[in-house]
Formats: sequence, C-alpha cells, structure tokens
Amino acid sequence: MDLREVKEFFIDTFKYFIIIAVVLFIVVYVCTLQQVVGPSMEPNLNNQDILLLNKLVFKFRDPARFEVITFQYENKQYLIKRVIGLPGENIVYKDNSLYIDDKLYEEPFLANLITEDFSLADLGYITIPKDMYLVLGDNREDSLDSRKFGLISKKDMVGKPFLRIFPFNKISFID
Repeated sequence: MDLREVKEFFIDTFKYFIIIAVVLFIVVYVCTLQQVVGPSMEPNLNNQDILLLNKLVFKFRDPARFEVITFQYENKQYLIKRVIGLPGENIVYKDNSLYIDDKLYEEPFLANLITEDFSLADLGYITIPKDMYLVLGDNREDSLDSRKFGLISKKDMVGKPFLRIFPFNKISFID
C-alpha cells in the first residue's frame, strides 16, 4: 500500500464513522422505533405495530388532549396511551361519556368501545396537578392505564408516535 491508498482508506473510514455517529445521535435524541405491545390501543394501534417516535416534541411543548404518547412505566417498560386529562382539570366518565370540568367531550377515536364510570376522585385528586397527565388506552376494556397506576408525570414522557411504519399495508400518520 502506498501513502495515497492509506490516506483514502482513512478518509473513507472517517466518512462511515461520521454516518454512524449521526445515526446514533438521531436514534438516541431525536427519533426512534417503538413497538405496540398488547391490545390497549386497539382499534387505532394494534399489537406488534411498529411506530416512529419523535423524542424531541415534549421538550418544546406540553402534550395536547387526545394526543398519543409514549412514556416510561416502572423504569423499565414503555407504554403507549392517549392523553385525556391535562393539568388543572377535573375528569369524570359517566354513562360512557367524558366530562372535563363538567363539559362533555366527544372521543371519536373510540369506535363504540365502553368506558366504565370513573372520576379523578377515584385516584385521590380533585384536579390534575401541574406537569401531571391522565392517560388512557383506546381499548378501555383491556388497558393498563391511569385508572390502574395513576397519573403520569411529563418527565416520564419519552415522546410522540407520529408514523406507523409496519405492517406495510397500514403505513399511516398517527393522530
């Protein structure tokens, strides 16, 4: 090998190193893959769906009502749920209807699924504290969510799933 070949080898190697570093940076800090595990978000997201997750969004803004989020649960697993209650609100489900601060809200994403009567008072709160959120699965009859484990903190939110990439016949943006 002459000096020119050695130089080209190191330049090419450096290019690949930069590409790998950029990809790792994106995966760790910007965007990553998330797999749906279980039936709790059916019929909108199904078991084994693979989603792209925006990890930066909640660093710049608060989650919005009815937004789908991913958060860390018990320091080891990640859950995907929908934000229902925001800080400062009182939440009540009565006769399969959502009331926020005594005002009726429609949940068009539920597709005729049943939500049993529930109130924030069942968790020991009058209103949702600052930086805390009430999250529920879309499949209310089969979901591990705030009704069982309580409110979640904004600091536990990992990001917002924004695109279903698998199965390929269901590629779509997530509301």
